[in-house]
Amino acid sequence: MKNVTDSFVSLDYWPFAGSFGFNTDILATNPINLTVVLGVLIFFGKGVLSDLLDNRKQRILNTIRNSEELCGGAIEQLEKARARLRKVEMEADEFRINGYSEIEREKLNLMNSTYKTLEQLENYKNETIQFEQQSAINEVRQQVFQQALEGALGTLTSCLNNELHLRTISANIGMFGTMKEIID
Repeated sequence: MKNVTDSFVSLDYWPFAGSFGFNTDILATNPINLTVVLGVLIFFGKGVLSDLLDNRKQRILNTIRNSEELCGGAIEQLEKARARLRKVEMEADEFRINGYSEIEREKLNLMNSTYKTLEQLENYKNETIQFEQQSAINEVRQQVFQQALEGALGTLTSCLNNELHLRTISANIGMFGTMKEIID
């Protein structure tokens, strides 16, 4: 063992380098360097790299989960909105149909009330005409009666003398007496 230690400690065995420089022999140095670097990276960086990849994987999975939840919520809201839209469309159709039927009903009611009003006005007009005719007839009757009465009085006055006048009064008094007896 002493020989092995002496060989590392002994400087005679190691040649001195004349200068510091690059070894340009790619085949000799590059695979060894790459192997050493990759070995060190894998040995020391494996934990860090796996942690980074695990964190990234968890973030991606969380993002996917959140996206799926948001997508599910959006689909649910879309279905609710579609259901509300269908409901509103049905209500709008119902209002439209009811509105048209209400308009037709109001139109018929207005027409009926207008016909009734016109009928009432026609009746009032006919009643007014009959009243005016009756008033005119009564006025003409009164005038005819007045003229007939004046003519009769004129005839009676000219034809009636005192004796005839007294007899007429006596007959009328007798009629009143008979009527009084019947009533009593």
